[in-house]
Amino acid sequence: MFPPASRDPEAVKGVMFGLTAYTMWGCFPLFFALFDGIPAFEILIHRILWSCLFLVGLISILRRWTPVVSALVEPKRLGRVLACALLIAFNWGLYIYAVESKQVLQASLGYFLTPLVNIALGVLVLREVMARLQLVALGLASLAIAIQFVMLGELPWISLLLALSFGSYGLFRKQVPLDGLSGLFVETLLLFPLALIALTWLSWQGESHFIHNVPMSALLIISGVLTALPLMAFAGAARRLRLATLGFLMYINPSIQFLIAIIIFGEPLGLIQLATFVMIWASLALYSWSSWQSRPRQQVTS
Repeated sequence: MFPPASRDPEAVKGVMFGLTAYTMWGCFPLFFALFDGIPAFEILIHRILWSCLFLVGLISILRRWTPVVSALVEPKRLGRVLACALLIAFNWGLYIYAVESKQVLQASLGYFLTPLVNIALGVLVLREVMARLQLVALGLASLAIAIQFVMLGELPWISLLLALSFGSYGLFRKQVPLDGLSGLFVETLLLFPLALIALTWLSWQGESHFIHNVPMSALLIISGVLTALPLMAFAGAARRLRLATLGFLMYINPSIQFLIAIIIFGEPLGLIQLATFVMIWASLALYSWSSWQSRPRQQVTS
């Protein structure tokens, strides 16, 4: 008789961290919908400023300055980090705009498409070999986008730009030898002067909402904290879980956004949109199955 299988406590912690991160990201539309009347650009500015300041304190408490200093003293490494910073800032800003303009369905579609964009970028840029099922998945997703374009007469540009920007961010991020927390801090640190200049300009023009509205000012500060918290949880999950497990958990985020858009925000979902969503989900199922099949097999020892 074999002893009953015991759960790996670290794997259980990893799953809990992953669920926390992806659930928080999925619920972001509810938070950013609170910024009624504040432009996405201004929210983005404060998200950069306050996340950077919050990370200064957090890295000091955790004593994680060594990798940060190492990155800052090597200018050659900062080029890719700056590219990451600009891409993630664009992604953040576009996502906030999608929530404010009541296009959360498009945002959720963008994050559903991201894994498939990662596959395409891996093949085109890194010359990675694409599995047959992954090729079918990418083709099915492309067909879904083409149907939206032909039948609705417009491209889901928010979805495509979110997927492309986040996929490209992941591509550059893989080439930066920094952990998630240190990487996010260096990225926001590089953007900090630009955000500070933009805030100064808004204040000079009398268009800043900060300080003049205390509840909104508090929300703007909190936006920086909420930027860092799910990333910390994700880092905890990534250290404890296999990539395949993280891949499955990843769909929690856009799934929650999809439900929020339909149930809470009441966004319309036409028959053509629903059909293309089903095609995207089918392509993700093929992608997940392919990833599961290609996972490293564990040898069973007696």
